[in-house]
Amino acid sequence: MATELIPTVNSWYRDTESERVFEIVALDEDDGTIEIQYFEGEIEELDIDNWYDLSLNTIAAPEDWSGPYDDLVPDDFGDTEDPIHPETWASPLEDIDGDAAFEYGE
Repeated sequence: MATELIPTVNSWYRDTESERVFEIVALDEDDGTIEIQYFEGEIEELDIDNWYDLSLNTIAAPEDWSGPYDDLVPDDFGDTEDPIHPETWASPLEDIDGDAAFEYGE
């Protein structure tokens, strides 16, 4: 089924035949070409006529932005320390030695 969707830069689509997800990264109306980047990182240029032959659905941008970057390590995500989770949070008062507090108060 051919698409009637108008190509829009920064919009995400799913090709229903190949099940591949991609974003339009550039549109050249003078040349009649559309540059797309697949979620995995591959870049492809389509002719506008080929665009309308595709079977597409619009989708929301993927939450996992790391798809095109298969060589990332945990430090690349901006969290260089061990993350703190609510279940490991301690009360700040647990670090205070009760006996020491009375020594200063006497």
